[in-house]
Amino acid sequence: MSKLLKLSNVNLNYTIDNKSINILKNISFDVDYKETISVVGESGSGKTSLIMLIGGLEKVSSGNIFFRDSELSKMNEDEISEIRRKNIGIVFQSFYLIPNYTALENVSLSLEINKFDNPKAKAKEILDRFGLSNRFNNFPSQLSGGEQQRVAIARSVAMKPEIILADEPTGNLDSENTHKISNLLFNYIEDENASLIMVTHDNNLANLTKRKITIKDGVISENK
Repeated sequence: MSKLLKLSNVNLNYTIDNKSINILKNISFDVDYKETISVVGESGSGKTSLIMLIGGLEKVSSGNIFFRDSELSKMNEDEISEIRRKNIGIVFQSFYLIPNYTALENVSLSLEINKFDNPKAKAKEILDRFGLSNRFNNFPSQLSGGEQQRVAIARSVAMKPEIILADEPTGNLDSENTHKISNLLFNYIEDENASLIMVTHDNNLANLTKRKITIKDGVISENK
């Protein structure tokens, strides 16, 4: 069986004031189906940039990224967007909910865009699964931080993606909500046989994954 995701000698460079800065250097690793991976390292080491590349939100400077047998790094934006919408869920530290949409509308929107049958019914089902059945009609400003992140995760998994990319998903939450969100996320991953790549500073959270990748100065220093 082929790998779900494969990175081969991936580099990301930025040019600032005519000076080239190497953000990620020769990053190579595979992700199996149903695998959970945490990405750890100091701030500025390139962890978030890695998530952005895998999600197709940034373009590689060189190297290759494959999703199944399709090379993301050679696709145009429309082709990448199609794969991202249907197969990749992304959760950020900031919730990025639409402020004038209710929790239900925030989740159902992606289903509507993808022409899903009965999008609001499906959105209600997901929100209920995440313990938010009493928050369907609340706007983000009426929700706690933990509730907003649950809505954001519900939105990211609405299309049942094969892989979830999570960038510090509990970074803005207190310890109680961190525990709730991590349980919710890992239970979902297990129930749906999805894969997870999660950037985190939380060692307790990182230890829940099957594998831990450490990035230092843009280079993988450990992969075990």
